[in-house]
Amino acid sequence: MKIVVCIKQVPGTTDAKIDPETKRIVREGIAATLNPFDTYAVEEAVLLRRKYGGEVIALSMGPERASNVIREAISVGADRGMLLSDRVFGGSDTWATSYILSKAIEKIGGVDLVLCGRQAVDGDTAQVGPGIAAHLDWQLAAHVMTVDAVSGKTVTLRRMHEDGCDVCELDFPAVVTVVKGINTPRVPTLKGRLLSEKAEIPVWKPADIGTEAGKIGLDGSPTRVVKTEPPPPRSGASKKISGSASQAAAELFKELKNRGIL
Repeated sequence: MKIVVCIKQVPGTTDAKIDPETKRIVREGIAATLNPFDTYAVEEAVLLRRKYGGEVIALSMGPERASNVIREAISVGADRGMLLSDRVFGGSDTWATSYILSKAIEKIGGVDLVLCGRQAVDGDTAQVGPGIAAHLDWQLAAHVMTVDAVSGKTVTLRRMHEDGCDVCELDFPAVVTVVKGINTPRVPTLKGRLLSEKAEIPVWKPADIGTEAGKIGLDGSPTRVVKTEPPPPRSGASKKISGSASQAAAELFKELKNRGIL
């Protein structure tokens, strides 16, 4: 089974700045790390390979330093990885990003399963995984909480939703986005670190994956960020409610209503 894990390098700080002109996060000069949700996708891919055999390939798009997150994936069990990096990819929205990733997946060839984290912490859109499935015209299961079995060319899994979960069977090839509790990501070993440092990370350009110029970067992005601003500060006011359970419940309801929460 050939598994591609799509991962992203994100700011390793909660104090990221927004460029007032481009309305994008300023990534230069700040610490960067592997998107936390993607660590679960990497771990699930490694677990599936160990159980069913095959290969795990880490795929990322970003500046050259994003190769660090590919090395991190290799250090915990991915077999190899490649980076999509070119200035013309810059400014891609979720539609263009998922298109670029889908073209890279097509170039890799023979992929059975694509795994993604539920969302990226710097965007919180949860759109790239489903976008990849749409571009490839593959089946999709989002918010997956367990992968129960792989049999032949199908995978059985449980997909979380508001009222519980659905048991789904998908035909390969398929795209799956996983939630936080699906597993416990492992810590890289010294051997894994050393292997990752020696790994060659190919860098693919638009010509390497056959993207169309009008579908990538700002020109290929149908959405635009027109305004960004920090959320309003939370009120630090607290109030102690006493009395019987019924009295406290009534007082809490009144207080929440007064604060506009209900």
